[in-house]
Amino acid sequence: MKKVVFLIIPLLFAIIIFFAVKLFLDNSSGEGALQVTSMPNASVYLNDKKIGTTPICKCESKGLIKTGEYTIKLIPEEGDFKPFEEKITINKSTLTVVDKEFLEGLEGNGSVITLSPVSDKKATELLVISVPKDANVFLDNNAVGTTPLILKDVTESDHNLTVAKDGYKDRTIGIRTVQGYKLTSLVFLGINPIASSPSAEPVATTSAITNIQKVVVLDTPNGFLRVRKNNSTTSPEIDRVSDGETLEMISEKDGWFEIKLASPSGEIKTGWISNDYAKKQ
Repeated sequence: MKKVVFLIIPLLFAIIIFFAVKLFLDNSSGEGALQVTSMPNASVYLNDKKIGTTPICKCESKGLIKTGEYTIKLIPEEGDFKPFEEKITINKSTLTVVDKEFLEGLEGNGSVITLSPVSDKKATELLVISVPKDANVFLDNNAVGTTPLILKDVTESDHNLTVAKDGYKDRTIGIRTVQGYKLTSLVFLGINPIASSPSAEPVATTSAITNIQKVVVLDTPNGFLRVRKNNSTTSPEIDRVSDGETLEMISEKDGWFEIKLASPSGEIKTGWISNDYAKKQ
């Protein structure tokens, strides 16, 4: 019998939670599972053949789908929404998960999650792709880069994955990475109608904060201040900031300021500095 990784996603408005359970399929089975959820409910077509209405899960042995590439299409059963269409891959003994939130007059949010085996059975990989691209990626609230992004040494565990970009709605997904597999997360960010409206008042979100707090670096013995990954002197140093430098503050905790940093490549990351050598402006 063959071990299978099975991801289950209940329908939530903004956060989808993954669980991993073990199933067993016959060694000769070249099939995988497909789960589709949406808001509102939608008719689901696979290669132009209707397979049901959301929420559906082709997870039972009799309903599994042959491995290969397919075109999936979701047509909302109510409202004035644009149908959603995307290419997906069904891999052997794994579950592919599609979730879509339709918005009137807008593309809406969505995600396609796929597990695929990797050659290194000890590796645990995560690939994050977004539409639009160049979105900020946060894993467990830590900035890890911008899309498209691949991480090859992810801990096999439950994680919170957030993809954010100015002018778009943030999307947070609960995922579980699995050793021996690459989890591919294709995330569609819907336009934030409030942020895009010239007459709208600014609203605080994960990616856009109305009142930006600044901190300034004070004089230090070395002429610079170490930026740490977490709010602890034992945490690894990830960067340095100069005396007199003004930085954007994200949060404050236990005598530390969490700040936003910009690398030469334009990538946005975050780190922590001690308030012994920094103060709010």
